[in-house]
Amino acid sequence: MHVRDAVLDGLTKVIDPELHRSVTDLDMVRDLEVENGTVRLTIALTIAGCPLRSSFEEQVAEHVGGIQGVDRVELSFGVMTVEEKAALTTKLRGSLSSRSEGIAVDVNTRVLAVTSGKGGVGKSSLTVNLAAALSSLGRRVGVVDADIYGYSIPRMLGISQRPVVVDKMIVPPVRGELKVMSIGFFLDENAAVMWRGPMLHKALEQFLSDVHWGELDELIVDMPPGTGDVSISLGQLLPRAEAVVVTTPQPAAQEVAARAAAMARNVSMQVIGVVENMSYLVGAGTELFGSGGGQALAQEAGVLLLGKVPFDPRLREQADAGEPIVCAEPDAEVSQAIVSIAKRIVNNERAGSGIRKKLPLASV
Repeated sequence: MHVRDAVLDGLTKVIDPELHRSVTDLDMVRDLEVENGTVRLTIALTIAGCPLRSSFEEQVAEHVGGIQGVDRVELSFGVMTVEEKAALTTKLRGSLSSRSEGIAVDVNTRVLAVTSGKGGVGKSSLTVNLAAALSSLGRRVGVVDADIYGYSIPRMLGISQRPVVVDKMIVPPVRGELKVMSIGFFLDENAAVMWRGPMLHKALEQFLSDVHWGELDELIVDMPPGTGDVSISLGQLLPRAEAVVVTTPQPAAQEVAARAAAMARNVSMQVIGVVENMSYLVGAGTELFGSGGGQALAQEAGVLLLGKVPFDPRLREQADAGEPIVCAEPDAEVSQAIVSIAKRIVNNERAGSGIRKKLPLASV
């Protein structure tokens, strides 16, 4: 194989960290020259100052710099033109041959809505660890932080980069293989969300319709707690989603969570199971918050109790540090419990086939 051909082959292994496609497939390579052992090329980025450009440098050094006959690699970066961004959008959107109405997700993507009757039951920390667990099982996973007023997913995953806008398409930030979208990316740190209903509806619809998720196995939606108007709006936008209801063991929490399960069914979601969080103190088995709530809720709803997750302070500590405990301590009892739940979800027959119904919006 000639050196130039080997270089072209090496570039097919250089993957855009956000779009998960090769730079050759995305037509990002410019001005490729191979002369006397020196390779010169330009990679056209979607935005100037791309925070992930170091990933391109490392990958080019590995897959091109290591080729026999290549002594030096001179890599520079450019920025796509408006026309090139439009062409990229068409290419990416076109890869989804069969999409559900109103959302840029493949029809084969399974949508899981993690919901709870009230706050304080560990729904968001469970969401990020469930996403990490599914990813560890080789699944392609995206996470939507739809808890508009209590967004916390970016911090729990240690993500600070902002989404990239390509033409009219939003490319979600990534953490490893996870793709993540949150209202928190568009706000100053700790800024309060002071939006009225129509603005919230538009923001939620944009999350679901303008974000390019690519080919995912699961899209996990961290729902707002309770059964208020934001939850109802999301339910209407996700009528073919499958709901996973999170509760804690005490009867009072179980009764409130039952309302969330009822709301999910009222907006055409199928409840596939219940997760009981903070079931007992890890290592000791002490039932800090009572017992039986998860099983009672599962029986009332006529669904599976997917699993019980012990109370472990390290789960909170790792979330604050931006590292899911499933990744940081995979052998921990709490991690094993969450991975077991992820396996049960994967092995469960999916209820629906994507998101179909659009939410009627008032003009503002």
